[in-house]
Amino acid sequence: MTASRIWIKNPLALYTANDHKAPGGLVIDQGIIVEMLGAGQSPSFAVDSTFDAREHVVLPGLINTHHHFYQTLTRAWGPVVNQPLFPWLKTLYPVWARLTPDRLALASKVALAELLLSGCTTAADHHYLFPDGLENAIDIQIDVVRELGMRAMLTRGSMSLGEADGGLPPQHTVQTAEAILEDSERLIGLYHERGAGAQIQIGLAPCSPFSVTPEIMRASAALAEHHDVRLHTHLAETLDEEEFCLQRFGLRTVDYLDSVGWLSERTWLAHGIHFNDEEIARLGAAGTGICHCPCSNMRLASGICPTVALEEAGAPIGLGVDGSASNDASNMILEVRQALYIQRLRYGAEAITPERALGWATRGSARLLGRDDVGELAVGKQADLALFKLDELRFSGSHDPISALLLCGADRADRVMVGGKWRVIDGQIDGLDVAELIANHSQAARELIAG
Repeated sequence: MTASRIWIKNPLALYTANDHKAPGGLVIDQGIIVEMLGAGQSPSFAVDSTFDAREHVVLPGLINTHHHFYQTLTRAWGPVVNQPLFPWLKTLYPVWARLTPDRLALASKVALAELLLSGCTTAADHHYLFPDGLENAIDIQIDVVRELGMRAMLTRGSMSLGEADGGLPPQHTVQTAEAILEDSERLIGLYHERGAGAQIQIGLAPCSPFSVTPEIMRASAALAEHHDVRLHTHLAETLDEEEFCLQRFGLRTVDYLDSVGWLSERTWLAHGIHFNDEEIARLGAAGTGICHCPCSNMRLASGICPTVALEEAGAPIGLGVDGSASNDASNMILEVRQALYIQRLRYGAEAITPERALGWATRGSARLLGRDDVGELAVGKQADLALFKLDELRFSGSHDPISALLLCGADRADRVMVGGKWRVIDGQIDGLDVAELIANHSQAARELIAG
């Protein structure tokens, strides 16, 4: 299944997410890219195996920077299909509160498998639901990530502001500050890996301004700085959220973020739609990252992230599929396509190229997670690759292979490599019984809705 030294030879096309060119392919040794070959070049040293990539478009493994794995259990649920964010949340909270360890494990495996099949090699999840019996939710997710051989940034989410105190979540879904911070420290100490090639990393992620107190935001920021881990939350997703912040705190969203010590390059934000020019400048100056979630934003009619303005101000931009109850898929290559199209509505066709959209899903997303070892194809980077074929009817007549991936709607990788190991071969995840997973997951989804 894996070899020490591998030549990915003569690809049909190669997107590197940087200025490097390698028409002759890549040489991988012990999970690291060690050579980028020019046309007609051969590896400097003997290889153990060669993969002929003449029919494949090769990308850096795509990086998903915002998800809620558990939501795969509530896709396309009738009562919320046509609801905007706040009523959508209030309808779903009581259902989600019935999560169990087994259901979370199945939901996470489905989300990660779907991501992997779409060319995603690193995924960030934002899990903020810890009902009784699910205190070890992040531990459960870590087991699934390791089983599938992917990389993950698992953020310890939290909700501490319930309905009784003016928040949005039902009271039985919130936790005390003490429980949140104690578990956050436990997870960092037990699981967080540092340095190049890390498989599991932990971030801290109070859910949103309308579901946590300012105190837990400040304490999480202090804890993240102490342990040098990332911070993540939802911000400026809808106008309802902006109104909530004005009424409760007397502040707009970015002012609130600043007031709790979060306006920094340690932070990345999900959605980031409703910012004015001054707020965009402040986010850029701080180096605060924004995860654009186009499918979810369109599904909930939330708005369009001002990606170009944010990037020009200095804020890194990445992509995320968001939860599978507001997308309702976990497909990163389709998310790149959606980002390309919705951003063209805002900024025009010339400004938003396929390469720019792919850059958000690779190099940009890596920056959001604080990583410089993934998201690009270059010597010294991790050998995380997504390989796509263009042999289906939808691609017939296409000319530029990189553009065809997005414009013709590629939705499934033929091969995916993580750290030099093939995890997807001929469109199938090695060692995963997908039919059994679907049967078990579908049953769990029905039971969750039934209560």
